[in-house]
Amino acid sequence: MCGIVAYFGQKPAQPILVEGLKRLEYRGYDSAGVALMNGGSIRVEKASGRISVLEERLDAPNAAETCGIAHTRWATHGPPTTVNAHPHLDWTGKIAIVHNGIIENYDALKTWLRGEGVTFVSETDSEVLGNLIGYFYAQYGEGTSTEGQHPFEWAVQQALQRVHGAFGLAILCADYPDMMVGARRGSPLMLGIGDGEYLIASDAAAIVEHTSHVIYLSDNEIVTVSRDGFHTKTIHNIVVSKEVEQIEFSLEQIELEGFEHHMLKEIFEQPTALRNCLRGRLDAQQGKITLGGIRSEMRELTRARRFMTTACGTAYHAGLVGEYLFEQLTRVPTKTDFASEFRYRNPILEKGTVCFAISQSGETADTLAAVEKAKERGARVLGIVNVVGSTIARYTDAGMYLHVGPEIGVASTKAFTAQVAVLTMLAIEIGRRRHLSGEEAASLIQELSDIPDKVAQILECSDAIKSIVEAHIDQDNWLFLGRGFNYPVALEGALKLKEISYIHAEGLPAAEMKHGPIALISDGTPVVFIATKGSQYEKIRGNIEEVRARGARTIVVASEGDEDIQKTADHLIRVPDVPELLQPMLTVVPLQLLAYHAAVLKGHDVDKPRNLAKSVTVE
Repeated sequence: MCGIVAYFGQKPAQPILVEGLKRLEYRGYDSAGVALMNGGSIRVEKASGRISVLEERLDAPNAAETCGIAHTRWATHGPPTTVNAHPHLDWTGKIAIVHNGIIENYDALKTWLRGEGVTFVSETDSEVLGNLIGYFYAQYGEGTSTEGQHPFEWAVQQALQRVHGAFGLAILCADYPDMMVGARRGSPLMLGIGDGEYLIASDAAAIVEHTSHVIYLSDNEIVTVSRDGFHTKTIHNIVVSKEVEQIEFSLEQIELEGFEHHMLKEIFEQPTALRNCLRGRLDAQQGKITLGGIRSEMRELTRARRFMTTACGTAYHAGLVGEYLFEQLTRVPTKTDFASEFRYRNPILEKGTVCFAISQSGETADTLAAVEKAKERGARVLGIVNVVGSTIARYTDAGMYLHVGPEIGVASTKAFTAQVAVLTMLAIEIGRRRHLSGEEAASLIQELSDIPDKVAQILECSDAIKSIVEAHIDQDNWLFLGRGFNYPVALEGALKLKEISYIHAEGLPAAEMKHGPIALISDGTPVVFIATKGSQYEKIRGNIEEVRARGARTIVVASEGDEDIQKTADHLIRVPDVPELLQPMLTVVPLQLLAYHAAVLKGHDVDKPRNLAKSVTVE
């Protein structure tokens, strides 16, 4: 949610900040703004709407303004108006902040500050935090214990000790034009280290053009940047040392490279992304799987009495596929939980439970809270994330990276197929160690190694899928039905259509149609079936006939070589025939393309769907 970028160096800051905001727009696009240090004052420009609106309001860059902070917002407290946009100045005009996250006790703090004579202009919790920093800045040295600390840094620390909730911050003080402070708790923040310049950002995409060297702040840490360099402390003024790390992707990987949208690019990147995910882990010739990130955990995984997966959105659907995989291949009871529900229940995590936390960004607030709860209850928690250095990657006991490169499109695609690939490798390897024969494991490994090429085959059907969508684009309600391993795929297909085309869609187990949802069928209703060859093939054939008898139009995803299915399908989409438990990595691809083409035909902004942001870092 939201995006932060800040610059401190020798170059004009404004163009660097604006370009950084454009690279962060997928994280929030309700409003945007910049604050630039101009001598002993701070110049603020902001606007509601897209970053292009802000850009039109900005004057030509000022070469003297070499320090600034910027923000693109996904609204939480207060509507997306210009006055609620960031940056926020405190009531004195000396402190400017940009803030990701939510301050949970902002109302009590606002009441108290008003009692102290502080005034407010916006409806946001973020302005409360800015005014709190400004309040303590004004109190420095007036009977307070400052222990020789810098006034600006001290004020930030005092304020952050008093707030409850999450924050990623970049802060300026007009009295110190050669200084900038960043801080985090529960919302990602990093410092990019360049040649005589520093950048603070919530996402590496904003700074990768300028540097690949970063430090990642941990919770309750601040970083202070000045002409003398930078230093890191906790909000309680304890010095901490940080390791400089490398950003794993390049600028080219976040460019469109000839594609109309990032989502389409990422759908077509899936063969390469899956090869990268499998590389070094899957040895088809030897019939072996090597999972380096969790090598030390394999003994405990083999002994596990119960598996749990916890995630949100698309990652939750990947976890559901994992549930089927683990129970089929390892014979260990497995449960998949919405992270947003897990954290508020009293979950049973008995001895021998291993929990997998799945998140593309590694910053999903609900999933992170679920990780903390599972660890608190004594479970071993492993992460499956894409972003290196992310919070979940650092907070879990061990884990595996997806290695699919940056995913910019809000609607996740290549991360889903890679999450399923990782869960498949885990299930095969744990199964092999428990009861699966070497021959069975080797056969699955060979089939899994061929999946990237088979995904590439499906992508050649993009134009045909577009034609199918064109025939039904005027329909307001769609159903997606699957059984077994393809039930989670039906859920994912419906989610994709909802997310970016705004067409109402439901994903259901096909057998549940008769228990109520069949009442939704009317003449012409599009119903998408995943009806590939498998253990429930004959059953789903019957389900197709049931909806056809009631006037539905059937779009059937079927296995290559299945000629019988054709007579029950108004439209047919072929996928290569693979073992049932590997099908989700293939059957989801046509549904991704279906949703994409529907959104384009509807004229929607595919990469920036309304009301959504890429990474949900607030509750």
